[in-house]
Amino acid sequence: MTRKQRRLTMIGGSLAVLAVAAALVLNAMRDSIVFFSTPSMVVEKHISAGKRFRLGGLVQPGSLQRGDNLAVNFSVADGSATLPVSYKGILPDLFREGQGVVAEGALDASGTFRADTVLAKHDETYMPKDVADALKEQGHWKDDYGKKPSASAAPQPTQGAMR
Repeated sequence: MTRKQRRLTMIGGSLAVLAVAAALVLNAMRDSIVFFSTPSMVVEKHISAGKRFRLGGLVQPGSLQRGDNLAVNFSVADGSATLPVSYKGILPDLFREGQGVVAEGALDASGTFRADTVLAKHDETYMPKDVADALKEQGHWKDDYGKKPSASAAPQPTQGAMR
């Protein structure tokens, strides 16, 4: 073998090892790449008790129950499945029934999701008050900024990044 052939063999071998390593890492992280799982996905995957993951969906109207010492119970739904959630702590300002939420935690043996972090999601029409005021002052305010989409046009919750 000439010097050039050995060099090309080394480069080719190195690239092959790198490709195999990348494939192994991506295969191991396949389930954790998802930003959050919906209640339907939790039921389909049969996630075992104690395994940490993120749960996303809409807070079911009428399911919010506040207890002592900042304990809160509510249900998260995605249109086809519902999962009870238990959380102890201060909820975000945007948290409310009918609003999107992402909770991080694990299922317990009874099937309740025990959250240690709760993040509220806002809809696409969210705009900070100071930005809205600045747009109004400049005359760029559109009346449809504050309108909510109709119930029939509301998007179903899907897996995705938080807004």
